[in-house]
Amino acid sequence: MNHQKSELLQQVLDAHGGLDRWRQFSRVEASITSGGGLWGMKGMKQDSQARQMSVWLHEQRASLMPFGAPNQRTAYSPERIAIETVEGQLVAERLNPRSSFLGHGETTPWDPLHRAYFNGYALWSYLTMPFLFGLPGVHAEEVEPWQEGAERWRRLRVRFPADVATHCPVQEFYFGDDFLLRRHDYCVDVSGAIPAAQYVHDYVSSSGLFMPSKRRAYRRAPDGQAIAAELLVSIDISDVRFT
Repeated sequence: MNHQKSELLQQVLDAHGGLDRWRQFSRVEASITSGGGLWGMKGMKQDSQARQMSVWLHEQRASLMPFGAPNQRTAYSPERIAIETVEGQLVAERLNPRSSFLGHGETTPWDPLHRAYFNGYALWSYLTMPFLFGLPGVHAEEVEPWQEGAERWRRLRVRFPADVATHCPVQEFYFGDDFLLRRHDYCVDVSGAIPAAQYVHDYVSSSGLFMPSKRRAYRRAPDGQAIAAELLVSIDISDVRFT
């Protein structure tokens, strides 16, 4: 199984542009627009404004702008979430932000720092997939394939160590015949562990690296199927630039 699992992961990394190319860059920037039902469940307003997302590729760091006001942005890392002005003046901050979600259910209201933290870790992981699977302590193994309609998707089960902030410790990733990502399963631990199945499509290329430009996360039923009527989060990604 060891040979098999490393073989699938290697093919996945190569299909997304390859590790050598990935290592040449330190940041990715993109325009993102989000929607879906999760924000309302958390008592938050959602608009269709495009925002600028910056993600550091080799450290868990991200920033979204504008956030809360035209001249404000977020500053995310696993240990600290902050909202600051573009001049760097602190508006609000929370240390050890993950602990502020303890005891939260699906409809526990979020404040702006909760939302900023969620956005930071989620978009950091989406914009660094699948290369983050190669981080120290991350373990990926191939598990039995999945039949999706007429297609048979190979699957990686990925275990993340405690120092990688992400949705939950164990997640599953589904790949098509071209070794590009099709679907991503996880539980939203910061919101009552909602089970989600996120479908990704419409790949775009930038600097020879590939990522999906459309992400749609649905509630996942106990049988593993996505519940089409329950769209939790939608993300559209454009203008991807690696620097």
